[in-house]
Amino acid sequence: MFELNLIKNRIQKLIEKNKNIRDIFNYYNNKKKVKKIEKELKNVDFWKDKKRAKFLKKEYSALLCNVNNLETLQERLQDIKSFILLAEEEKDLIMFNEIISEINELENQFNDLEFHRMFTGKYDSFNCYIDFQSGSGGIDAQDWTKMLLRMYIRWAEKKHFKYKVLEESGGESVGIKSATVFISGKCAFGWLKTETGIHRLVRRSPFDSSKRRHTSFSSIFVYPEINDKISVEINLLDCRIDVYRASGAGGQHVNRTESAVRITHLPTGVVTQCQNDRSQHKNKEQAIKQMQAKLYNLELQKKKKTQKEIENNKAEIRWGNQIRSYILDDSRIKDLRTGLESRNIQSVLDGDIDLFIKKSLQVGL
Repeated sequence: MFELNLIKNRIQKLIEKNKNIRDIFNYYNNKKKVKKIEKELKNVDFWKDKKRAKFLKKEYSALLCNVNNLETLQERLQDIKSFILLAEEEKDLIMFNEIISEINELENQFNDLEFHRMFTGKYDSFNCYIDFQSGSGGIDAQDWTKMLLRMYIRWAEKKHFKYKVLEESGGESVGIKSATVFISGKCAFGWLKTETGIHRLVRRSPFDSSKRRHTSFSSIFVYPEINDKISVEINLLDCRIDVYRASGAGGQHVNRTESAVRITHLPTGVVTQCQNDRSQHKNKEQAIKQMQAKLYNLELQKKKKTQKEIENNKAEIRWGNQIRSYILDDSRIKDLRTGLESRNIQSVLDGDIDLFIKKSLQVGL
């Protein structure tokens, strides 16, 4: 027979967690906001200001999803409380099994929600860009940068996030020298923000005929996409715009036309580039959008000296200041900030990096 008191204690803990989760995610305030926006949506003049209307629709969808999810959890808890009384009265073992299965599932969902409360930073809910840059290590470093690009793409796929490779500069013979990827998904920047830094690879080089051990470095820089509500003005007179032939994959057209665009903001030295599209105009638009994001972060540095700014993090990156070491011939990956290790190298390189990300978020990096 089941330990009835143990089951009831688990249910009581879920009830307490539910209350805390509602407070953390501002359930009651969000429900008021949903009703307020719903009134605006019914207004015949709502779409006159298209930019504001688009922003409100996006905010409404997010708030409604949040409210509905919390209400669904509340309903499931109420159902469990009713079922446990019925199962106790009927002494129904099958129903007890179903209740325990439901409790296990709810506990996992509440734990996930409690983890997501760490995504309360101003930009954590934003989509983001990842810049990859090959460092010291020659061909091995360029190959390593390509491996890292693949690792984060696989991670995005496992999270069911969307991604787009905006720029990719090929290496001398293999791998890549640099790349920029756009990641869109729920709290994409919140998930990836602690991944900025130097990633160090140690392995027996496949490019060394003597199979000697080589150390390679690649830097990663993660920064949020600026949403429609934030405006950053860029004076094109302050920018140098270069066009060039795309060097990545894309067929004959890419190699024949100068569709790739690189923009340098002369006052700050900030550089963005894009070669994802065949259209030079569209690549320029995307590069400007990236520039807005980077310049906005630069402004945050000036206004919030006490906050560790993303652009400032990038400036502090130096070879040797690695955040994680991937030692392949020793079958070991170690995060030097948290001390967390994994022996499952292939799994990590295939995108299973949540163990490192979650630990870094939990310790407040």
